[in-house]
Amino acid sequence: MKNYLPFLLLFLVSFKALRAQSPLDTLYANETKNVALFFPSQIHQAVTGSSHFVFTYNREKGQYFGLLQAQPGAESNLLVLTKDGRVYSYLLKYAKHLSQLNYFVPVHESIGQEHSQVVPESTKTRDSIVPTRKKYYERAAQYLLNLPRESIKSNQKSGIQLALERMVYNGPEVYLVMSIRNATDIPFEVNFLKVYVTQENRQRRTSYQQLEQPILYAFRMPEILLVNQEYRFILVLPKFVLGTKEELEIILQEQNGNRAVDIKTKRR
Repeated sequence: MKNYLPFLLLFLVSFKALRAQSPLDTLYANETKNVALFFPSQIHQAVTGSSHFVFTYNREKGQYFGLLQAQPGAESNLLVLTKDGRVYSYLLKYAKHLSQLNYFVPVHESIGQEHSQVVPESTKTRDSIVPTRKKYYERAAQYLLNLPRESIKSNQKSGIQLALERMVYNGPEVYLVMSIRNATDIPFEVNFLKVYVTQENRQRRTSYQQLEQPILYAFRMPEILLVNQEYRFILVLPKFVLGTKEELEIILQEQNGNRAVDIKTKRR
């Protein structure tokens, strides 16, 4: 495992902190049982601090879970880097008896994110998408736009209405069915549309976490909102699941202007 450490450190030196790091969660393992960790994004790389703890995952094919085992010995730590750029860190301890064998890791447990994985300002389609995957996104998006309209959340500011109509989970992705209406007599040029998972600490009003979600593909996302026109489109993101204290926040900002609108919705 030591051979992986220098390579992993090359990534970790360029962290962009998304929140103040809290004390590490502790994971217990032994030599007779597999402890499974399920992450919201595929595991890119993982390393343990000591050889008597072993964390295995599929290095050739993208895999969302890894298996932890341990031999008796001193406590150590586990560092996991996922393909969406997020980093997870845990304290490891050996225990003869285990009270929990499966952990489903929420996004907000991430301690930071690589600079290289920061999502660009534009919501346009990434050039790196495999053509066959792009075609699949297009077919799925077209199907969703033909379904009867629903309404999860909407908001209007300065004559610009932003709405989230539907959320659809499909394998490792989630599809957001969106609409924008320009009810003004001035065209609206889009600067960006961003999606966040947010969490606010009610006990500390100054404590607020905001994790941007990468947009894998945007179908029919407009660049300019013409006067008195409505646009419906699809955003494809890596799968995420909101916690009980988390909200989904979507922000639309005007280019070279002050108009902006946002919506927030909790777990349904």
